[in-house]
Amino acid sequence: MLATALGSPAAFGQSQFAFVRGNAFEAKVKADGGTELLRLLVERLGGDADAPATAEVPDLTAAGPEGRAARTALALREATAAGGWALLDHPMLALEVAGSPAYLEPDAVVVHPDGTWTVVEIKSFPMIDSSADAAKVGAAARQSAVYVLALERIAAKTEGAEVAHRVLLVCPKDFSNLPTASVVDVRKQRAVTSRQLTRLTRVEDIAAALPEGTTFDPGCSPEELGTAVEAVPAAYAPECLAACELAFHCRSKARAEGAVESLGRSVRGELGGLTTVAGVLAAAAGKEGDPADPTVAALRRAAALRAEALAGVEGGVPCR
Repeated sequence: MLATALGSPAAFGQSQFAFVRGNAFEAKVKADGGTELLRLLVERLGGDADAPATAEVPDLTAAGPEGRAARTALALREATAAGGWALLDHPMLALEVAGSPAYLEPDAVVVHPDGTWTVVEIKSFPMIDSSADAAKVGAAARQSAVYVLALERIAAKTEGAEVAHRVLLVCPKDFSNLPTASVVDVRKQRAVTSRQLTRLTRVEDIAAALPEGTTFDPGCSPEELGTAVEAVPAAYAPECLAACELAFHCRSKARAEGAVESLGRSVRGELGGLTTVAGVLAAAAGKEGDPADPTVAALRRAAALRAEALAGVEGGVPCR
C-alpha cells in the first residue's frame, strides 16, 4: 500500500496459475496424513528406520498469529514427549527481528521419534534428474534457515528436542506432478542469518531517530510519504526487487542519483570509494581519480582494452 501511494507499486508476485499449481502439489504431497512426505523424508535422510504408516497430525488452530505460535510450540513439546512420528502442517513460528516479533509459517515440520525436528519446504519448481535450479534451491535454503532459527528457540526449552540443520526440499519430479525430494544442509545459511539478525538496528531505535510527526500513513500525499521514507536510510540493491515492496521506489531514486548500488552489491564492493556512475565513467576516462588507486587503475585499463577492441572491429580486424 505504501509503495502504491508513492507511485511505485510493487509489480511482482506469484501468478494465480502458479499459486493454484503450487497448492495442488502441496496437497498431493501431504495427502493421506503425509504418508508420501514421510516416505521421502526417511528415504532421503537415511537410517535404519522404516517409513511410518501413519503420523500424528496435531490441530494447530488458534486465534491470531500469536495464538497459533503458542499452539505450535505446545504441539512440538507434546509430540517430542510422546516419542512418535508427528507432522505439523503449516505451523506458526515466532522469531524476534530487530526487537519485534515476526511470524513465520513453514510448509511442514516433522517430529522424529528420537526428538529431532526437521523442516520440510515444498516448492513447485521441478527437480530434473535429481537436480533443481541452483538459485531457487539457494533461496529455499535461506528461507528454511530462518525456520530452523525459530525452531531452535523452542527446542532450547524442550527436553530431548534437537533441530536438524538438514531440511527436506520436496519438488515435482522431472516434468511430472510426482513428488521427489533432496536434503539441503542449511548450516551456512543459518549462521549468516543469525549474524545478520544480531546486527539489525532495533525498530525502537529507528523510530526514535525519525523527525517528530513522521508518519507512513498511505492516506498522506505522495510528497509527505516521500519525505517520511527518505528519513529512513536505505541501501538499495537489485536483490531487493524480490522481497521489498519499496524496491521500485528505491530503484528509481538510486537511478536518478546515479548511485552504483543500482548495479548490485558486488559491483558496489568492487568500486571502493566511487559511489556514482558518473564518477566511475570519469575515472575510467582519466578525467578524475588517483591513478595510484587500484580501482581507478583497473577502470582505466578496462577502458583502454574496450577502446582497443572497438578499434579492431571498426578496422576490420577479427576479434579472437
